[in-house]
Amino acid sequence: MNKLQLPKKKPLNKFIRLSGVGLQMGVTIYVAAYFGKKIDAHYQFDKNYSTLILILFAFIGTLISLMAQLKKINEKEN
Repeated sequence: MNKLQLPKKKPLNKFIRLSGVGLQMGVTIYVAAYFGKKIDAHYQFDKNYSTLILILFAFIGTLISLMAQLKKINEKEN
């Protein structure tokens, strides 16, 4: 009896994998800015330090995520 064979999945192109990185970074930084502004407004800070700190953490976090994705792509190619 022949078993039904599923077509083998082709690995996604590295450009396709990284196409959502810009959107991911934008959404993450937007959410950080939103909550930073809420914190600054709640505690009535004179300066927007909470907003700046959260945006910085979001930016660093997305860069770390990007580096991890690039490392995985390089390991699969080699």
